Amino acid sequence: MDLQSKNRAFTLVELLTVMAIITMLIGLLIPSLNTVRRFAKNTKQSAQLASIGAALTTFHNDYGEYPPSDRFSDNTNQDDYCGTQKLCEAMLGRDLMGFHPETSWSATDERYYRIVTVEQRQRVGRYLELATANAFRLGISPGAQDGLFDFGAPVFSGLHLAGNTFVLCDVFANTRIVMTNGDTVRAGRPILYYRANASSRVLDGGAALQDRIYNHMDNIDLIAVQDISDDGNFGDHPLSGGVPRGTQFYTYITDPRVPNEWPYRPDSYLLITAGADGLYGSGDDICNFGN
Repeated sequence: MDLQSKNRAFTLVELLTVMAIITMLIGLLIPSLNTVRRFAKNTKQSAQLASIGAALTTFHNDYGEYPPSDRFSDNTNQDDYCGTQKLCEAMLGRDLMGFHPETSWSATDERYYRIVTVEQRQRVGRYLELATANAFRLGISPGAQDGLFDFGAPVFSGLHLAGNTFVLCDVFANTRIVMTNGDTVRAGRPILYYRANASSRVLDGGAALQDRIYNHMDNIDLIAVQDISDDGNFGDHPLSGGVPRGTQFYTYITDPRVPNEWPYRPDSYLLITAGADGLYGSGDDICNFGN
């Protein structure tokens, strides 16, 4: 029989060579796939911020100003109500049923919970589509696990955010929560919102907070809650503080193209997401400025 006509099997060396080549190709492919995933997620996040920006422009056209972002309620006996919460109220309404044009921007407002007259039922339409707004309750409601944070836990002692409110979350889905209907969903981190004091010409410089273009305290309670909930420690998020307090925030929002210290978007607002790593103020944040 002609030996050349016989079927030849792969030798062990040939099999090992093929396996080595496949392993190398997989090793090259996986980082590329991860890069594509990160790019796609970042693009989706930028699109979300663009949608919020368009909605804020419409809000500004309707009311002559952007929503406030200060962290205090107008009633000192109520919980704080920060910029992130006020952003969601402006876009969707305190109860996601539409913005009320006569809101007092406090932590509680009976117009949203005690319907008495026809006037109290008057709402404008939502400025964002609810299905794509990525809104989640900030605190867990009684008898449910539908919120981002459990404000009843001892770790949050001293932080007084209004829990029965909603916030807009990013697309990175770092938090697992159980909705009231039993469904398990993935929620992102709250999107930070700061409104500029357009009449100011001071970034920091030791000026009083209310006299600066941006107030780093507008969302400090929410950053602290997220920071502590991650691992029980405060200070992991770069925007948590700095020495003196707020230094990291003002460095973060400084536009390097301007010779003197000057923030990005000094006449409008800032939107900041925590990015894929879930940390506010780190290098992978997706914002409406800078990157």
